[in-house]
Amino acid sequence: MSAAQQAQGAMHVATTRRHYTGRDGTRREYEAHLLRRSYRDGQGKSQKETLANLSQLPASSIDAIRKTLAGKTLVDAESEITIERSLAHGDVAAVCAMAQKLGIMKLLGPECGQRDLAFALIISRVVRPGSKLSTTGWWNDTTLGEDLGITSIDPDDAYEAMDWLLARQDDIESQLARRHITPGGIAMFDLSSSWVEGQCCELAARGYSRDRKRGTLQVEYGLLTDPEGRPVAVRVFPGNTSDSKACTEAISVVRDKFGLEELILVGDRGMLTTTRIKDLRGMEGMSWITALRAPQIAALAADDGPLQMSLFDEQNFAEIL
Repeated sequence: MSAAQQAQGAMHVATTRRHYTGRDGTRREYEAHLLRRSYRDGQGKSQKETLANLSQLPASSIDAIRKTLAGKTLVDAESEITIERSLAHGDVAAVCAMAQKLGIMKLLGPECGQRDLAFALIISRVVRPGSKLSTTGWWNDTTLGEDLGITSIDPDDAYEAMDWLLARQDDIESQLARRHITPGGIAMFDLSSSWVEGQCCELAARGYSRDRKRGTLQVEYGLLTDPEGRPVAVRVFPGNTSDSKACTEAISVVRDKFGLEELILVGDRGMLTTTRIKDLRGMEGMSWITALRAPQIAALAADDGPLQMSLFDEQNFAEIL
């Protein structure tokens, strides 16, 4: 090292820490980052000089100064690093974790390629609903495709997986019924509809549109759940199916398939029509609760009817002290 270099000295970042205990016993630590220069004076003695206090700078800036003074070369990450491809992971990982916790894989059936495809279709409907063509292409942009080994899948393979899943519907629904439907419990059924684009759907027909898409084709589907809303069974009907006809299908599923001997139906007059009630009278173990129509209520409230409104005029039947 030359005399000039020795005189100029070397710079470095020194970190000092001081500890202080207050009267209340609280222990505090003070940290200081100082830019210092080490050099030798004219007599050759080692000296140190503080050039600046860096304590107010962010930790990342102090670390950068320390590395630069140590001879390292820092580069801008954005100029030197290019992200060629990034796969989405967080959303699909979260849904997959919950599906595994619920035992969806085991519920679908034995281990096979069709089961993996069916499982991926279910996850996709939760995270990113879309057509089969869009969904199978999206798998290549997520970790879902790599984790399940379903990259480069043709849409026809997805439709085959749905056919495989349809063949297992009875077994899956039986498993769900054992989980959620018990004797003496409650099973809930509701009918809904979705409008359809195109002309190739065999079930598409014009009917009462709950989507308010009048004049369009639709399909209807009835969902059977437990009181918590967990799905147990589903049936798809032509778009012009009435609520009462769909209800008959639900009764068949609950009684015959799930082996429930006694059943109480609760529904409105649109579902439990007079004709449907007549059918229920001939079925052993069947009961129902429904609403009255306006003419029936008027007959009850008539002057000579069984419901006398004057009974409600009396007060003070009970007193709470």
